[in-house]
Parts: sequence; structure tokens; C-alpha cells
Amino acid sequence: MSDLALIETERLVLSGWRADQLDDLVRLHGDPEVARYLSTNGAPWTREECEARLQVWIAQFASERMGKLRATRKSDNVLVGRAGYGIFAATGEPEIGFALFREFHGMGYATEAASALRDWLFRDTAWDHFIGFAHVDNAPSIAVLKRIGMVEIGVEDFHGMDCLVHRLEKPA
Repeated sequence: MSDLALIETERLVLSGWRADQLDDLVRLHGDPEVARYLSTNGAPWTREECEARLQVWIAQFASERMGKLRATRKSDNVLVGRAGYGIFAATGEPEIGFALFREFHGMGYATEAASALRDWLFRDTAWDHFIGFAHVDNAPSIAVLKRIGMVEIGVEDFHGMDCLVHRLEKPA
């Protein structure tokens, strides 16, 4: 694995981003289908929004070995999407999130990445829990959160969207 690689699963490598990979993020979050649950208006992200977010993820990876990571298929090094943790500003808690290119929906990659992220966080960090938000209409993301063991704790306004909030505690 490279120095930016953090987690390896059966089919994926989750790694940090580089600034020269901006076009990959623009392609991912520029897709209206992928972006529809990522903002209040559901609009694709602009190049400027992607660049700003990418800089945050690069800095977070450098300082904490966390962030929303590139999810690359091991067999052919194809980027399938991104998955990782942000820090929820309101509470300072790690917040899991993922987004995949449309052609990789329904293949189990989101669950595989989220499971590996869960295991990594509890094994290799001091965190004892994490949270996840999914738009109330985003059934596939809600299903992933439940498959990795997260428990629904309610509905909250998350950046202007009604989202189901989930939480997972580290096993005793």
C-alpha cells in the first residue's frame, strides 16, 4: 500500500487524496444522481466546492489520518467513490459518509468500506463511537448504516435536510 493508503479490504483500498485528483472528485460529486442527497438543493458540487472540500480532506488526513477517503478497487485501481469520516462540527464526533459512482451502486462496496472504517476506528483510534446521517429518502445509505450495526436515534436537520441520525458505540 502507498503512504496515503489507510485501509485495505477484500476488494478496496481506502486512501487519502492528493490535490492533483480534483478531477476525480468533480466527476463524482458533479453527477446529479450522486449529489442529490449531499446538499439542501441536491445540486451537483461545483469545481470550487470540490476543491475546497478536497483541501479539508487532505489536511484532515495529514493531521489525523482521517477524512473522506478515496475508495479504489484493488483488482484494477479504478476509483469507485469515496468513504470515510468527517468531524461533525456541532459535536466534534466522527461522522461516517460515503458516495459511489453510479456504476458501482448495488455491488456492496459501500457496506464493505463502511464496515472496514468502523473496524478501523474502533481498533486504531481512541474514539468510542461514531455517528452517521442519511437523508430520510436515501434508502440505500440508510441500509448501509444499519448493515454495519448502527442504531437509528432520530431525525435531525443536517445542513437544511431531514436526515436520519445513526450512532454506533464501540463494543465492550
